[in-house]
Amino acid sequence: MDRGFATFRGSAGRKRGVSDAMNTHGEPSAAAAGTVVRRHALSTRLWHWVTAISVIILLGSGLMILNAHPHLYWGRYGANYDPAWFHVGWVFEGGRVPGWLTIPQSYNLALARRWHLFFALVLAFALLAFLVIGLFNRHIQRDLRIRTRDLSPRVLAHDLREHLALRFHDPADPRAYNVFQKLSYALVIFVALPALILTGLAMSPGMNAAWPWLLDIFGGRQSARSIHFILAVAIALFVIVHLALVLLAGVWNEVRSMLTGNWRVPEDTDA
Repeated sequence: MDRGFATFRGSAGRKRGVSDAMNTHGEPSAAAAGTVVRRHALSTRLWHWVTAISVIILLGSGLMILNAHPHLYWGRYGANYDPAWFHVGWVFEGGRVPGWLTIPQSYNLALARRWHLFFALVLAFALLAFLVIGLFNRHIQRDLRIRTRDLSPRVLAHDLREHLALRFHDPADPRAYNVFQKLSYALVIFVALPALILTGLAMSPGMNAAWPWLLDIFGGRQSARSIHFILAVAIALFVIVHLALVLLAGVWNEVRSMLTGNWRVPEDTDA
């Protein structure tokens, strides 16, 4: 996601046909359609793939853990005879999440917990590293910061029309994030993922002993569990929308940019 950072310098970059044009403010200038630009820094690409793998495993193992008690409650307590606000049986026949959606596929709560706890640590430390590096290289301040003008009705309406027309990049600066990207990434990176981590910690008996106030913040263990589930569903929906937009924007160009850092400006940005 680090656009315009770590551009190729010197003759080596130019020989490879990668644009490193910058304006007087040190920001990327407009690039013609078909130009290959440096879009993502190595740190961003590593974080993207580590997080992608972690989220997939966390969602699958989390659904297996949910199968151990497929009901959700609000408050401090919840058991079989307490009123639940959600039952898995409302969504899946038999009252259990099917094996093709869980990790592992056959019921194994102990193994699912091991997978879940390990990749929760991977997710948390990867996020921390991304935030530290993003502040250091100014990716967050430069590319992800939401400015007041971004939230004006005129800009929001314009970006909505562009999305409906399947134009996702600004012709004046194709590497820049549009408003909806900034808003969605901000919600995921600065709200959803940290809240997922904190609600997960709140459900840990060990953390309850060390930080008893954490449960109070979320209103009890069952409320923390419900919030954790809601956030996980939100992340899953974000992933689905993200993949759909990758398909619409051009799979190879988008995937290549997250593998090599190089991205070709689409033809429609010159329109």
